[in-house]
Amino acid sequence: MIRRLPSLLISTLAAVMMFHLPAQAGKYDAQFRQFLNSEIAPAARKAGISQATLDRELKGLSPDTSLPGLVGPGGKGAPPKINFQAEFKSPARYFRDSQFNALVPRGRSLMKKHAGTIRRIEAQYGVPGRIILAIWARESGYGGAKIPHDALRVVATQAFMGQRPDFFKGEVIAALKILQNGDVSRRAMKSSWGGAMGQPQFLPSSYLKYAVDFDGDGKRNIWTSDVDTMASIAHYLSEHGWARDRDWGYEVHLPDSVSCTREGPDNRQKISDFVREGVTRVSGKPFPAHELNRPGNILLPGGRYGPAFIATENFYVIKDYNESDTYALFVGHLADRYGSNKAFVGTWKPMKETTRGAVRNLQRRLEGLGHDVGGADGLIGFKTRRSIGKDQEKNGFFATCWVG
Repeated sequence: MIRRLPSLLISTLAAVMMFHLPAQAGKYDAQFRQFLNSEIAPAARKAGISQATLDRELKGLSPDTSLPGLVGPGGKGAPPKINFQAEFKSPARYFRDSQFNALVPRGRSLMKKHAGTIRRIEAQYGVPGRIILAIWARESGYGGAKIPHDALRVVATQAFMGQRPDFFKGEVIAALKILQNGDVSRRAMKSSWGGAMGQPQFLPSSYLKYAVDFDGDGKRNIWTSDVDTMASIAHYLSEHGWARDRDWGYEVHLPDSVSCTREGPDNRQKISDFVREGVTRVSGKPFPAHELNRPGNILLPGGRYGPAFIATENFYVIKDYNESDTYALFVGHLADRYGSNKAFVGTWKPMKETTRGAVRNLQRRLEGLGHDVGGADGLIGFKTRRSIGKDQEKNGFFATCWVG
């Protein structure tokens, strides 16, 4: 008489056998297999991932130990050290005209090619086509950038031995859901080394929330479909609060009488109030009438050493896509240049060369004086910029809101 094993034990044994070690195991392969068996597979089943999907996608999976920033199994190793001796780069380096001159013609061509589709995307999501194209350009060069990595392998490796294991465990489950849904094959599901997938560079969880099938072929294809890529970017921005009838911001002349210490989205006021204080657009045109009673804020990515802007809330929606002032400004500026390919009117003045370490030391000193610099990370965000300015004013200097 053959005794039958309990079904739970059968499934456990099957999982152990399924995730077998390859013939030549790497240093962490055995631990990685145990991680898949004990943490990923149970969580995936609970999330509705079928055993057939697990069998197909996790069999033979090994960690990619070549990825940057890994710390060791469980995320318990020492994190990579930030090179605080590295030069702190001026924002001007991010806005070289050569970059925009290379991106503008292709963007204009795509706008013409997809004009009808872009109008439909704009009508549905309220996001201007030029903003969509600019993000597409920045993220993947309109799909021309090489995106070589196996997305599932990347997020599984990050969950196993990266710096944010709990976060990436969720991304592994999301990636398995994508594969189970059949929108893309494993071979085609490519990502960056950080797990950002396809032309709009969505993490798997963002794909599940925001990717859309706009070309009507039944698949949400952000890898090879221009139409799905554009619509997915628009959907992302719409869901993050894009205001339909507003632009991202305006380059302005900021009078010396308006202190740079007033920068930041927490210092918004009506644009008409800025006008009364002498703030004008560099184009010489008035602010659009529908903007005057809407809020805006001062934006000075280089303090008084660079161009000045009045930003709307849409600037910060772009920042939700990538948490960087310079990223969001690059997108907004490129979007403007699809119309008239002109550089900023304001100039990036020569800035004192420094290091991230020196900036961090300055931030710590400012914190000691009671300023909120947004964290001593060696990066000059708006909280650090205005704190520098406040300290300059306190000591009797004209505030530049920049190091030096």
